[in-house]
Amino acid sequence: MKLSARKQECEGQMTGEKYFSTALFRFRLHASFILAILSIVSGLAGCAVGPDFVRPKPPAVTQYTHEPTPEQTTAGDGLAQRFELGAEIAEEWWRLFNSPELDAVVRKAIDENRSFQSALSRLRQSQDNLRAGYGVFFPQMNLSFSADREKFSLVQFGITGQSPAAQSFGLAQSTLFNLFTFQGTVSYVVDVFGGERRHVEDLAAQVEYQKQTFRAASLTLVSNVLNASIAGAGYRAQIEATREIIAFQKEQLKITETQAKAGTAPYSNVLAIKAQVEATEATLPPIEKNLSQSQHLLTALVGKTPEQWAPPQIDLTSITLPVEIPVSLPSELTHRRPDILAAEAQLHSASANIGVATAALFPNLTLSANYGWNNTDITKLFVPGVNFWSIGSNIAQPIFHGGTLWFQRKAAIKVYEASLSDYQQAVVTGFQQVADSLRALEFDARTLEAQSASLATAERNLKLITSNYQAGLVNYLQVLSADTQYQQARLGLIQAQALRLQDTTALFVALGGGWWERCAAQ
Repeated sequence: MKLSARKQECEGQMTGEKYFSTALFRFRLHASFILAILSIVSGLAGCAVGPDFVRPKPPAVTQYTHEPTPEQTTAGDGLAQRFELGAEIAEEWWRLFNSPELDAVVRKAIDENRSFQSALSRLRQSQDNLRAGYGVFFPQMNLSFSADREKFSLVQFGITGQSPAAQSFGLAQSTLFNLFTFQGTVSYVVDVFGGERRHVEDLAAQVEYQKQTFRAASLTLVSNVLNASIAGAGYRAQIEATREIIAFQKEQLKITETQAKAGTAPYSNVLAIKAQVEATEATLPPIEKNLSQSQHLLTALVGKTPEQWAPPQIDLTSITLPVEIPVSLPSELTHRRPDILAAEAQLHSASANIGVATAALFPNLTLSANYGWNNTDITKLFVPGVNFWSIGSNIAQPIFHGGTLWFQRKAAIKVYEASLSDYQQAVVTGFQQVADSLRALEFDARTLEAQSASLATAERNLKLITSNYQAGLVNYLQVLSADTQYQQARLGLIQAQALRLQDTTALFVALGGGWWERCAAQ
C-alpha cells in the first residue's frame, strides 16, 4: 500500500514534461486536422467575385501631333535637334546636358529633398501594408494564459444551500477559488468568394500607385532642379549682357559730353544718353531679383535654407543642348509616364474594391479550434483530466442590412467609373504635353534662328551708326535707336537659348523620363 501511494505521488509530480508534451501533441494533432480541412475548403474557393482587372489599351494613334513630327529642328546657332522615334530614354537623362555642376545639384537634391524622402517613406509604408495583408491567407494562431480569482455562487443557477441537490452533493452556498487557464487557438477565414483576395489585390494596387507617385516625385524634382538652374544661368547671362550694354552706353555718354563741351553737339544729346543709361540700369534689379529667387528655389529643392547652402554658379554656355532626343512611341507612352501609371493603379484599386463589396453580399466562413488546460492549482495545470478542446465552424450570411451592402457595391462601381474617367483624362493630358513640347522645340528653333539673325543685324547696324555719329554724320537719336535694338536682340537671344533648354527638359518630363528609380524603392 505504501509503495502504491508512493508511486501515485511520483506520478503526480511528473505533470510538467510528460503531460505538457502530450498536450502539445494533441494540440498539434487538432491543428493539423484543421489545416487539412482548410486545404480542402480552400480548394473549393477557386475564383473571386467581382471583375478581373484588365489593363486599358493605349490610344490607337501613331503620332503625337496632327501634323507629322519633323525628324529634326535647326536653329540659327547651327545646333540641330534630331527626334529618334522609339528610342529609349536614358535613366539619368539629365546627364545629356553635359554639365557636371548641374549633375551635382541634381544628385544633392535626390539625396536630401524632403518631399522626395516623404514619397519614398509612403512607398515603403504601402509595401509593408501589403505584406501585412498577406497574413489573411494563413491560419491565425494564438497562445493565452489567464489567472483568475473567482467566487462561484449556486444561486445564479437557482440552487440554494438548503436545496436537496446542494445537500446531496455537499455543495456550499458559494465557493472562493483560483482558476488558471492555458490554451491555444487556431482560426482561419476561408476566402470562398475571394473578398480577402480582392482586398490584397487592392493593397498591391496601392503599392503600385505609391511606386508611380515616387517616380513622379523624382521626375518632378529633377525637372525643377534643371529649370531653376537653367533659369538662373539665363538670368546671370542677362545680367552680364546688361552690364556690358551699360558700360557701352556710359562710354557713349563720355563722348557726347566731350562733344557738348566742344560745342559740336547739343546738350540735349547728353541728357538723352544719360536717360538711356539710367533706364538700362533700372532693368538690372528685376533680373537680379529673379536670379536670387531661382537660387533660393534650388536651396529649397536640396532641403536646405539659403543660409546653409549656396548653389554653384552655372553659366548658360556650360550647359550643352541635347541634340539626340529619344521620343517614345505613342503606343508606349501610357506605360511610361508615372502619372498615367498612377491613375492606372487607382483604376486597378477601384476594380478590386468592387470585388470586396461584392464578396460582402455572400456568406462568410470561419473555421476555428482551441485546446487548453485549466485547474485551480497552477502546479497541476497539465495533469490528465483538466484539458479541454473544441473545433467548429461559423457561417454568417447577410440577410437584411437596410440596403447598406448593396449600395456599397453600387458606390464601388461608381468609384471605378470615376477612376476610369480620371485615367482617360490623364492619358489625354499626357499626349497633349508631349505634343506641346515637340511643337515648342520647333518654335524655339525658329525663334532662336530669328533672334540670332536679329542680333547680328543689330550689332552691325550699331557699329555703323556709332561710327557715323562719331564722324558727325548722324544725330544721337539714331544711335539711341540702334543701341535699343541691339540691347533687345541680345537679351532676346539669351532668353531664347534658355527657353530651348527648358523646353527640352519639358519634353523629357512629358515622355516620362527614364526608368530610373532609387535602389531603396525596390
